[in-house]
Amino acid sequence: LPDYMVPTALIALDRLPLTPNGKLDRNALPAPAHTTTTTGRAPRTPREQTLCTLFADVLATPNVTIDDSFFDLGGDSIVSIQLVARARAAGLVFTPRDVFERKTVEALALVATDTGATAAGVDSGQAVGTVVPTPIMHQLRERGGPVERFSQGVLLQVPERLGLDHLIVAVQAVLDHHDALRASLVEREGDAWELEIPAAGAVRAAECVQRVDVSGLADDALSKVIAAEAESARERLSPGSGTMVQAVWFDSGPEAAGRLLLVVHHLVVDGVSWRILLPDLQAAWEAATAQATPVLQPVGTSFRQWASDLAEYAQAPEREQELPLWQAILQSPEPQLGARPLDPARDTLDTAQRLTVTLTPEQTEPLLTQVPTLFHAGVNDVLLTALTLAVLRWRAERGRRGGDGGLLVDLESHGRHEDITAAELSRTVGWFTSQYPVRLDPGSFDEAQAWDGGDDLGRVLKRIKEQLRAVPHDGMGYGLLRYLNPATSSRLAGLPAPQIGFNYLGRLPIGQAAPWAPAAESTAAGSGADPRMALAHTLAVGSLTQDTPQGPTLTTTFTWPDAVLTRGEIQQLADGYHHALTAITRHATRPDAGGRTPSDLPLLGINQADIDRLEKVWRKKK
Repeated sequence: LPDYMVPTALIALDRLPLTPNGKLDRNALPAPAHTTTTTGRAPRTPREQTLCTLFADVLATPNVTIDDSFFDLGGDSIVSIQLVARARAAGLVFTPRDVFERKTVEALALVATDTGATAAGVDSGQAVGTVVPTPIMHQLRERGGPVERFSQGVLLQVPERLGLDHLIVAVQAVLDHHDALRASLVEREGDAWELEIPAAGAVRAAECVQRVDVSGLADDALSKVIAAEAESARERLSPGSGTMVQAVWFDSGPEAAGRLLLVVHHLVVDGVSWRILLPDLQAAWEAATAQATPVLQPVGTSFRQWASDLAEYAQAPEREQELPLWQAILQSPEPQLGARPLDPARDTLDTAQRLTVTLTPEQTEPLLTQVPTLFHAGVNDVLLTALTLAVLRWRAERGRRGGDGGLLVDLESHGRHEDITAAELSRTVGWFTSQYPVRLDPGSFDEAQAWDGGDDLGRVLKRIKEQLRAVPHDGMGYGLLRYLNPATSSRLAGLPAPQIGFNYLGRLPIGQAAPWAPAAESTAAGSGADPRMALAHTLAVGSLTQDTPQGPTLTTTFTWPDAVLTRGEIQQLADGYHHALTAITRHATRPDAGGRTPSDLPLLGINQADIDRLEKVWRKKK
């Protein structure tokens, strides 16, 4: 049989679900659990074999072939940076842009080069000195409130007999290698911020590492100790004096695995940085236990150089040409989301409420692989389509339908857009995040049909995908024009800010019960922010895929101020979001689901209607 007639999943049912009329009830059929079995070709060269292994490693999937697409297997932009870093360590060089354009092992193997001279790393002189404030730093300063505790943290399971001396050596190696971790926050005249980075060795690891004896403690008691020590670690952070890192080793004794808590101020770390820091810390510790000097993989462009390049790039004419785009996005009217507008003085983190919903592996897997593959889209496109449908219906049910039917959302991206400044950032630690507004308009569609997984849902997804693709450089220009270009900053500063913030944090392995993996007690460590810090949005929506031994699970947390929205209102919205995701999964089981959009075919200059007609003819011929 041709490939398109070979089933990709087989499901055994006790009986077929029927409608009251005795016909097959397609909506009651379970979503197919697609297997990892593939008919692709095996690697033919050492380079292809290396890439297959790297794909399997970062995506936690077996049986990768040279024909498999990185994104069809569940990859995203954040994991692509991790792939680039792992490949460099294995001796191969390519960029995240190459991953997006080439996608498959075979295609990447053709453009990858050997590390060779590129492994020399950054000139230390470029890494040390005053750091020009980046857009995200300006945004944090404008947000208001104390930032001393503003941090990210991870709790790891570590080997027994970790050893305090060996840990200090490893932490010192990481501090010396990744310059941003040594930074201090300097407040200049006029409420301006800068970072100052001293030379390697200026920050002593011995002053950043604590040991806590937890031998013999039961699980509940251990969680309480971890929670208390995490609070203490955040209290010890002092960006003004250069204390950006704290490490706490929970020593369970010589015969039991311990825990290691790492807390780093958010000014010098982000989600991608952890994917660099944790392997480096493990490698440095392993070298220390072998009585060897830790030697870490080189860093490309320093954080300081990157910040300087951004300040220069913000003045470029091609960036200033984006100003009308951002003005148009922010100027359109939008109904009030809650009972009143967000008030930074009243709506602080200590007033925040949270609601978390989690999809099962069976519900999550199609959203990460099958749906993006069918629509040649990313995970963000799928999640934002569901969020747009859910919020618009939720607003309409509360009598707050917008005039244009669209939804204004603040999006976050990893910010490591190397192509605009010829930087190499796959091994650079720092806070690179960029935030920018988008307006998502599903257009006119049959709501009943879309919410039932019908044809119109596919059209909405394609429309949202194209609107996201139309944003240049993943929105990086907005922050540059808003904060780093004096000629445009004032023209954007007074415009309405989005009420909703959305952030997809990518994939994170959990529950592996292995050394240097996230520990089971991770939730006990809490979050890192001062309760007096102002909330940035009326509603923040954060999603994360956790790769568990049972499969990937999508977790979404809704955060809001309790005086502006109620838990009942957010529960209603969360239910709608879940319903929309389920409808998208159901739509993907249709034989005519999916297809390309104009951004997939940039050289042809055809519109969506032309593409739909061509695909319809193609399906008939098949």
